[in-house]
Amino acid sequence: MKLFHRRLPFRLPVLAAFSALLYAGHALAIEPFTVKDIRVEGIQRTEAGTVFNYLPVRVGDTFNDEKAVTAIRSLYATGFFKDVRIDAEGDILVVIVEERPAIASVEFTGTKEFDKDMLVKSMKDVGLGEARIYDRALLDRAEQELKRQYMSRGLYDIKITTTVTPVERNRVAINFTVDEGQASRIKEIKFVGNKAYSDKELMEQIKLRTPGWFTWYTRADQYSKEKLTGDMEALKSFYQNNGYIEMQIESTQVAITSDRKDIYITLNIKEGEKFTVSDIHLEGELFGREEEIRSLIELQKGEVYSGEKLTASSKKISEYLGNFGYAFANVNPQPDIDRENKEVAFTIFIDPGKRVYVRQINIAGNTKTRDEVIRREFRQMEGSWYDGKNIKISRDRVDRLGFFTEVTVETPEVPGTVDQVDVNLKVTEKPTGNLMLGAGFSQEDKLLLSGSIEQQNFAGTGNDVALNINTSKRYRTIAITQNTPYFTDDGISRRYELFYRTIRPPLINDSDYKVETLGANVKFGVPFTEVDRVFFGVGIERNSLETYWDSPQRYKDFVRDFGDGQDATAYGIPFTVAWARDSRDSSLVPTKGRYQKANLEVSPMGDMKYYKASYQHQYFFPMFSGGTLALNGMIDYGKGLGGKPYPVFKNFYAGGMGTVRGYESSSLGPVERDWEGDREYLGGAKRVVGNIELQFPMPGMGGDRTLRWFTFLDGGNVFSDEDQFDFGDLRYSAGFGVSWVSPLGPLKLSYGIPLNAKDGDRKEAFQFQLGTGF
Repeated sequence: MKLFHRRLPFRLPVLAAFSALLYAGHALAIEPFTVKDIRVEGIQRTEAGTVFNYLPVRVGDTFNDEKAVTAIRSLYATGFFKDVRIDAEGDILVVIVEERPAIASVEFTGTKEFDKDMLVKSMKDVGLGEARIYDRALLDRAEQELKRQYMSRGLYDIKITTTVTPVERNRVAINFTVDEGQASRIKEIKFVGNKAYSDKELMEQIKLRTPGWFTWYTRADQYSKEKLTGDMEALKSFYQNNGYIEMQIESTQVAITSDRKDIYITLNIKEGEKFTVSDIHLEGELFGREEEIRSLIELQKGEVYSGEKLTASSKKISEYLGNFGYAFANVNPQPDIDRENKEVAFTIFIDPGKRVYVRQINIAGNTKTRDEVIRREFRQMEGSWYDGKNIKISRDRVDRLGFFTEVTVETPEVPGTVDQVDVNLKVTEKPTGNLMLGAGFSQEDKLLLSGSIEQQNFAGTGNDVALNINTSKRYRTIAITQNTPYFTDDGISRRYELFYRTIRPPLINDSDYKVETLGANVKFGVPFTEVDRVFFGVGIERNSLETYWDSPQRYKDFVRDFGDGQDATAYGIPFTVAWARDSRDSSLVPTKGRYQKANLEVSPMGDMKYYKASYQHQYFFPMFSGGTLALNGMIDYGKGLGGKPYPVFKNFYAGGMGTVRGYESSSLGPVERDWEGDREYLGGAKRVVGNIELQFPMPGMGGDRTLRWFTFLDGGNVFSDEDQFDFGDLRYSAGFGVSWVSPLGPLKLSYGIPLNAKDGDRKEAFQFQLGTGF
């Protein structure tokens, strides 16, 4: 049969062509021939090599009807082509294809609810994206996905019009025109079957709401299946934490009105009975530590059953076993329910599994910081037994470096093993270097001119180097500092500082004076435990005080003691001993842990002989809904030595941000009258300050802790060296504010109301500060 002078097409435009090729018999049968060459026609974007890869025929093969069908099926299945034909010209096999168009672009019109970049990504996830092959089936799937996303936001009236426009080079542009319509609102949430708790009490446990004052912002009145599922779990947890171990939500009904504006939700609840705990048994491998393990159980005999306490107990036991290398311990509480007596007993089965060790520690995300800077903070070692406590300590130590905005750790199993894990630490670096020249404005110091070169993580070594120059009406400073956290391999730190400072009176004073201090110091920090460090330091200071006719009397007294006329110069050699304990989970935005610091500065030699002691204690406690209770207390005391007066320019001040908000900065404490009878605020040698803050994440910010709002209660005051401490003299204030870890540093804005202001106290409701962490 001669096939070389005409083309015999084998084509598959539709599925029926397969049947025709398979069953046409001798009508389409060809005499098999040996393929001498293969030629591809019709391709524009697809490489010829791609066609050859999918073609089940090679040069030298014998071509027949069966291989023709297989070849067409294989090429058509790639999805690259909408038509495939196979012809023969002599011994040459000719593959003729018609390509499907490629997608040139995917655009959205009318979308307000979603960011367009997010929509483009979601379309790519279903296979519809720029440069991909256009397929009508994929387009239909993309439309359904787009509708699903809108419906998850309560927008059930969504209408989508899709336009496919051919463009040059066999491509198409796809545009989704979206009419979002009006969001459907929850008109009613109804509970059926609840007897132990009222509808109001149950509504407090869930997040879905009927329209209210703030639902326009929180969108809690917009239904979604995910929200309802979360609320159902919240209701179950609420009941089970209060003894109702068998509580069930038997069914839910969600109805929408014909105009798609209102949604009605009904939850059918079966409460069951309230149970108390009759007994708790431990079974399994206890390693002779039954008493230690039992002490971790929060749920006790005779108590009302609480699912939360039972879960927390299981977690504590699992973490406890993890400290001994049992990373995958299985702690499984099994209930034994006595419905007649409304009691439940638990048997906690403990299967520690195999003891595992850490194969290797992997660090990722540190584009600048050297690995050794992070690794030296680790207390979990490679090749040693897995220790959950040490891994947590390691994570917290890395976070407290202050070089990263986020630190996470994972411990996946090593594939193919049952007794090895890897520790994968991932960090997100933040800028730690600043070069700044400019001007600013501070509420306390007014115009501020500053310039600084600072690198907290110099060249990724973890060392701090800084040159700071700033000037304001009250403070002017030039300081060079250098800190080496690991001066020795065992973690002893060393810090140098060379500085020149001038201090003027607080702006609230009408008097004037000038204090110039030139000095240097060196300080060493010695770690004693994972969270404790003791510091030893020595310095030298030259203090010059210049007074004027209107200077406060205490400053004139200092000049009388250490100089003559209106000027005085005094030297001091302060020795420093300090202790710090930091167990916070983060130095940037702590949510739990403590920070304590005690400092004693003594100058036994030189002109100025004095000591001053300070103690600060901060406590952070996680609260409900992502909130944090933050407590801060400070006490300071200064005294002269050897009959010398305490230097007045080393006084402590209170009032304003960082101490007692709602009062003007540095306005609390002893006052002195000037020649016109105006009040002069001098601070004091004693200070007591306490702060309570409730910090909450900003609504809509998800898990971002860098932007928060807070309420506060402050109290405190300063006292002169001669005054006795009196609780009746403390000033109190309350208010609210916002804190933000900005690129320039921690920023706080607050609105405070004094609660017991006395006559003469200077109030200031709105205050702000840049550079404070509490």
